[in-house]
Amino acid sequence: CILEYLKNRVGISLRVELIDRYNDRRDVLSQDWTNFLLNVNSFPIMIPNTLSDVTEFLNEMKLNFIILSGGDNIGDFPERDKTEHEIINYAIKHNIPILGVCRGMQILNNFFGGSIITTSDQNHVGKPHPIDFTSSKFPELIGKKSLQVNSFHNNIIKKECLGDNLETFALSKLDNTIEGYFHTNLPIIGVMWHPERSNDIELGSLLIKMIQNKMIWGK
Repeated sequence: CILEYLKNRVGISLRVELIDRYNDRRDVLSQDWTNFLLNVNSFPIMIPNTLSDVTEFLNEMKLNFIILSGGDNIGDFPERDKTEHEIINYAIKHNIPILGVCRGMQILNNFFGGSIITTSDQNHVGKPHPIDFTSSKFPELIGKKSLQVNSFHNNIIKKECLGDNLETFALSKLDNTIEGYFHTNLPIIGVMWHPERSNDIELGSLLIKMIQNKMIWGK
């Protein structure tokens, strides 16, 4: 049985898509995520946006890790916003690690009292760009001081927009906006790039290990 050898039961939030030709509203997930999670020894468990009881679902799934995925702007689909807020509350209560990716990073920032800004900078939107690690632990763990990351968004987080108890660990070299942060007390990391779309599987795997093993927290 696949569950017998896969270590992580990873819950992952879903984006919403409107299919006009069928007048249909669907929860969807890029196939990149399934491929990525299987490659990092994890089993993906999709979390629908229309659950009547999110807590009951999460209790039954017995997750040991949660990913808040990308896609959609906050406010576009209230059912997703509501579901992800309930997921975050549940994860904090049960001490389940969270990785927020792109939109996932943005909604975590909002959850902790921060905000986001929309940019029209064409050097940032849809183009790979370099980032610098600003927290001393990250170059030590990752083995490099800077990194080239992908970009598929036009939402940014500046230092003055950062939520409570969130600490920056990566900044864009192009505009000094925040590309990565971690919560100072909770096993939570947010990144603006998409590790599931990267050829560097090891980096994505390391992010998961860093959160699960609390490698950046404590002395």
